[in-house]
Order: sequence, then C-alpha cells, then structure tokens
Amino acid sequence: EQFSDPEERLSGSEREEDEDDVEAALKKEVDQIRTSTEQKLRRFQSVESGANNVVFIRTRGIEPENLVHHILKDMHATKKKKTRVILRMLPISGTCKAFMEDMKKYTETFFEPWFKAPNKGTFQIVYKARNNSHMSREEVIKELAGIVGSLNPENKVDLNNPQYTIVVEIIKNVCCLSVVRDYVLFRKYNLQEVVKSNKEDTQQNPSSVTEQNSTVVKPETEEEKSSKEVKQENK
Repeated sequence: EQFSDPEERLSGSEREEDEDDVEAALKKEVDQIRTSTEQKLRRFQSVESGANNVVFIRTRGIEPENLVHHILKDMHATKKKKTRVILRMLPISGTCKAFMEDMKKYTETFFEPWFKAPNKGTFQIVYKARNNSHMSREEVIKELAGIVGSLNPENKVDLNNPQYTIVVEIIKNVCCLSVVRDYVLFRKYNLQEVVKSNKEDTQQNPSSVTEQNSTVVKPETEEEKSSKEVKQENK
C-alpha cells in the first residue's frame, strides 16, 4: 500500500494560501503580544485607589516628585489654570502597610536620601487618613519625626516654611509616603490655589484653606460645591 504526504497532493496555489494563512496567524499573535506588553509598560497607568475621589496614576521611568514639582512650578509661574476638576496632586514615592511598626521600619530607610547625615533639612509632617480609623495622627507624626531626628540631629521641625514636607496619606490599610519641596509656596500642592495671583494670595489666609484630597477628580457640580465651601471657610 502506498502512502503520501497530504501536502504533496496540494497544488502550488493551495500551498501558498496555507502559508499565507499561517503567516497571517503568526503576525496577528505577535501583534497581540506586542499590544499587551505595551499596555503593561505604559508610562502612565490608572490604578484603583480604594477611596472615593482619589485617583492613582502609576508612572514608569519617571520620578513622581520631579514630575509633580515641575507641573506645580509651571502653574505657579504662568498663573494659568490647566485643569478644571483636579484639586490636588501629590507624588507618592513609597508605600507600606498602614501599621505603626511597618511604617517605622520602612521610613528608617525611606527617609535617608533627604535626612540621613550628612544630608539635613527643616521639615514638617502632614497627615491625612481615608477609610481608616485605627491610626492615630499624633502617634504617627511623633514617631516619624523621631526617626527623622535619629537620622541626623540637625534636622529641625519648621511649620512655617520648611525645606521638606513629609506627606503621609493613609488609604485603608496602605500608607503612601512622599517628601516634597515648596509645599507652602505651591499652596499644599493645590492646583486650584497655586494659579491665583499674589494679590489674591494676600487677601486669602493660606492656613484657612481646607485641605483637598490628593489627586482628586470630581465632576463639575462637585467642583462648584467645593469652591463654595472653601470661600465660606475663608470668610
């Protein structure tokens, strides 16, 4: 009995069609893999924050502190309002579990680039918690200030115009940390406030401005409501 390869019975044109189909299938698969990889490696990617009115944007190959500082510096200089619904933008450089022992262990290393001798600077600590009630604001500030002091005794607290502001944002069971510059100058990194003129600044007491959510995105109706609340509190 004689056996033959099925491909040998195909005509030349049929073989070419099969080869074209295989090539097209391979190309499609490669394109799908490439698209999937590009999505995973995007420079900016939205991440669920777990809290209302808070949006996380994950960055790749970009230092969040430098990016946000550049945006605020540009808006402060130009006084051009470039967003309608984002109230506050904060860089997040490190995260850990929102428990005191975890935070103490993590910040001993995290604070080193700014505060470990020979580095030093004046500082303040600002704290905000969302969807979390087990953390004590006073305890967190006391413990973290102690760690900064242990890294270099020349680090001093300055609540008026510090060189660095340690931002502590607690969201559920996650502690988000950043060390930022020009926090007072850039109006607590509030994008709506930083574009106001110097004349408006002098008429408004900075300490009375309500602290807004970090990187908050709200619909227009909420923005109008928030604006009214700020004005009422200022009065």
